[in-house]
Amino acid sequence: MERVSTDSAPAAVGPYSQAVVHGDLVFVSGQIPVDPTDGSVPEDIAEQTAQALRNLRNVLEAAGSGMDRVLRVTVFVRDISRFPDVNAVYAGFFTEPYPSRSCVEVSGLPKGVSVEIDAIAFRG
Repeated sequence: MERVSTDSAPAAVGPYSQAVVHGDLVFVSGQIPVDPTDGSVPEDIAEQTAQALRNLRNVLEAAGSGMDRVLRVTVFVRDISRFPDVNAVYAGFFTEPYPSRSCVEVSGLPKGVSVEIDAIAFRG
């Protein structure tokens, strides 16, 4: 197993890796909308979604993969009624064939953010 780490996404703040690679698969930990350059978090859920997806993309690229190689995504939102806003931004980061996906409403997320996104992708 290979650990993936990049300064282009928020650093892991616990006993986990930004991503790990096993064989040709990349398992990216949940990315929250923290700007890795200054630690800021956007207010709006659409802007939070874009930042979380940029962080996800940066971790994937550090692993030798990319958004076009994502197989599976899980989206965690604090308010499922805001999912149309999340989905509109999400659609701009992926192309067909879209990855499989689940969306789950949760009672809370780290740093009080509104969205967190993880993924499984392949390299090669």
